Amino acid sequence: MEHFRNRTDAGRRLAAALEGVDLGKPVVLGLPRGGVPVAAPVAAALGAPLDVLVVRKLGVPGQPEVAMGAIGEQGARVLNDDIVDSVFVSPGELRDIERVERAELEARVARFRGGAPPISLEGRTAVIVDDGVATGATARVAAVVAKARGATRVVLAIPVGASDSIGSLAADPAVDEIVCLSVPPGFMAVGMHYLDFAQTTDAQVAELLAAARAGD
Repeated sequence: MEHFRNRTDAGRRLAAALEGVDLGKPVVLGLPRGGVPVAAPVAAALGAPLDVLVVRKLGVPGQPEVAMGAIGEQGARVLNDDIVDSVFVSPGELRDIERVERAELEARVARFRGGAPPISLEGRTAVIVDDGVATGATARVAAVVAKARGATRVVLAIPVGASDSIGSLAADPAVDEIVCLSVPPGFMAVGMHYLDFAQTTDAQVAELLAAARAGD
């Protein structure tokens, strides 16, 4: 079983794997919280700006684990109309759910970015980085939101992932390319592939983003 020393080590290895990929004009986007320390060395190696991509799922009333859509910054919203119609969610209910989730999204953005504006994705390649993929649900939503914010291409850069989830993401129309370093048989959990998988804090995310902005 392949192990990464920590998230920084995983990011450095991902950066090496991305060297041969035509990324055009990339923006590296870490999925909080654990994806940001992986994304930081990727952005540094590519000479690309680093930002955080905060998304929130819009859960079905009474079944919040079932996503009927998702939202992102700058008013980005995507809906699965089939699910919305099948569960008979009214426009008013949808507005209420989105209002709650958008408030949480904005609170997280404020903690992570400290008032700095998001980096525009318009006409650029979004390189979305996480510390691993188990179900792929967050990565899928992130790819859709990145396209909704104007990204022309979405590349998922992942150190390790479950085979079925990576296959599903590769077939997703919002995902243009996947770079995944390890797809181990019998995958059980992302953390099992790291020697150090300590939880990433909000403060650490904010520090990494601030350091990247200072270096631009």
